[in-house]
Amino acid sequence: MEVIPAIDLKDGRCVRLFQGDFNQETVFSDDPLAMALSWQEQGAH
Repeated sequence: MEVIPAIDLKDGRCVRLFQGDFNQETVFSDDPLAMALSWQEQGAH
């Protein structure tokens, strides 16, 4: 099985939207590049 990470971006931050609702978000990082590099270091392509 291949897992492909995805980043939702809103206002320059990595977020998770609740059921696609832009008014209900959880912020995971203020630095999308750092998040992507972290995943790459863990083996993501």
